[in-house]
Amino acid sequence: MGTERKKAFIYLVITAVLWSIGGLFVKLVDWHPMAIAGARSGIAALIIRLYLKKPLTKPIGKLKLLGACAYAALVILFVIANKLTTAANAILLQFTAPIWVALFSGCFLKEKSQKSDWIAIAVIMFGMVLFFVGDFGNGNMIGNLVAVLSGIAMAAMVILLKLQGSDSPVEVSLLGNLFAFAVGLPFFFLSVPSLSSVSGLVILGVLQLGIPYIFYTAAIKHVTAIEAILIPIIEPLLNPVWVFLVTGESPGVYAFAGGTIVITTIIIRGVYQSRSSVAE
Repeated sequence: MGTERKKAFIYLVITAVLWSIGGLFVKLVDWHPMAIAGARSGIAALIIRLYLKKPLTKPIGKLKLLGACAYAALVILFVIANKLTTAANAILLQFTAPIWVALFSGCFLKEKSQKSDWIAIAVIMFGMVLFFVGDFGNGNMIGNLVAVLSGIAMAAMVILLKLQGSDSPVEVSLLGNLFAFAVGLPFFFLSVPSLSSVSGLVILGVLQLGIPYIFYTAAIKHVTAIEAILIPIIEPLLNPVWVFLVTGESPGVYAFAGGTIVITTIIIRGVYQSRSSVAE
C-alpha cells in the first residue's frame, strides 16, 4: 500500500470519528436547533475558508449553488433531527443516503440501477419502517421524518457534486455552510447560549464539521468509491455510543434492529458492487 493511500485511510478514519461526535454535542448544546446549525456552519465556513487560502472560483454556477443548498439542508436537518429524536435514529436514518443516490442517480446521472440496488432499497425500507414502528406515541416520529429528509439532502448533494465534474467539493461545502449560517442567524437572537454551549458550538464547528470535511476531500482522491463509503460507516456506529456514555440516551429495540439492518445492508451492497467491478 502506497504512502498516499495509507494517509487516505487514516484521514477517513479520523473524519468518521470526528463526524461521530455530532450527535453528542448537538444534544449538549442548549440552544435553538436552527441557531446551533447556523453557528456550527458559520464556524466551519471560517475554518474551510482559512484552508482554501483563496476566494471562491467564479462564476459560481447553478449546479454549485444547488449543491450548496443541498449541503445547507443536510446540516440543518441533521441538527433538528438530533433535537427531536435519538442520536441513533438521526444518524442511522441519515445514512440511508447511499440508497437514495441509487434510487435517483438513474434520473439525474443516467446511471442504470442494478437488481441488487433495488433489493437493497427494499430491505433498507423495511429497516426504516422499524424505526417508526417503535416510535409511535413517544414523540420521535417527526424527528425520524426529519432524519430521513437529511438523508435525502445528503443524496442530493452527492448527485449534484457528481454532476459538477471537476469543480471543488470544498467550495460547495464553504458555500453551503455560509447558506446555513445565514438561515440560522435570525435564531441567534431568541436567547443567549451559556458558556458551556458556546464551547460545544466551537467544537461542532471546528472538530465535527470544518476539519473533517477537509480531511475527507483530501482522502477521496486516493481511495476507491467503496472504501470512501465503507470507512465512514464508523460514524453511525460511534455516534449513539458517545451519546449513551455521556447522557444515557439509548435507541429502542426496534430502532436498534432497524439500524442494524440498514448498516448491514449498505455494507453488503458495497462489498457486492466492489466484487462485481473486479469481476468485470
